[in-house]
Amino acid sequence: MLRPIRKFQQFLVDHPLKAGEIIHHRYQVVDVIGKGSYGILYKCMDRETRDNIVIKQLRPSKRKKIKEINLFKKEAEIIGQLNHPNIPTFFEAFSEKEHYFYAMSLLEAENLEETIFARKKTFNEKESLLFMRELIEIINHIHEKKIYHLDLRIPNIMIQNDEPYLIDFGLASQGKMLLPIKEEDAKLQDFYDIGDILLYLLYTTYSPKKKKALPWTEELVLKKETVHLLKRLLRISEPYGTIEEIKQDIAVAIHSKEIV
Repeated sequence: MLRPIRKFQQFLVDHPLKAGEIIHHRYQVVDVIGKGSYGILYKCMDRETRDNIVIKQLRPSKRKKIKEINLFKKEAEIIGQLNHPNIPTFFEAFSEKEHYFYAMSLLEAENLEETIFARKKTFNEKESLLFMRELIEIINHIHEKKIYHLDLRIPNIMIQNDEPYLIDFGLASQGKMLLPIKEEDAKLQDFYDIGDILLYLLYTTYSPKKKKALPWTEELVLKKETVHLLKRLLRISEPYGTIEEIKQDIAVAIHSKEIV
């Protein structure tokens, strides 16, 4: 019963800001562009620079809880440490009238989930591997800072010109903030999620021939190098220990597709 009650509470309390409202004496709300479990996303115009940006607001229903406020501040702190062209750029965090916000750059890109399911975009085996090679570089950047995303899913991957962008660090953890998750477990979770995303991409070109669902190892016709990569990512065989190992096996799998 807790989830319906929580949703009803959010419905009563979490009214988004209206278009035209000014936040922090600077940012003018253009539109609501997303709602998550913890936050509301707005497209805003920066009245000083005239640029469009994103403002994330902690849901009003959560702003009275210290734990929720700290998680929101942690997310802003983590994004502020990242410096990658395929991750939103952090601008500032602020509070106003007992509400909590932070500002970041706007990615003019599409959600990978919508691209696959609504636009019916497909990725063949080589295209899937090339896409994952780019995504791995982004993951490598955050792992070098001991930051683990812990929510790598296709809704949190944006795509523009076939290039991946990573968003939503609401569940991300770093260093001492990892407890009760061990760092090794956090790293393996990200690796597993990478495998899951790769599997999603590979299934975009699959047409079922039988009504009964089979394991991916039987449904998908893949090069042995790609199967090896997936099995290690998904912990079916020995898990990867480092990003470098994954990058090497992706390179081998891509090369195998280039051999005629």
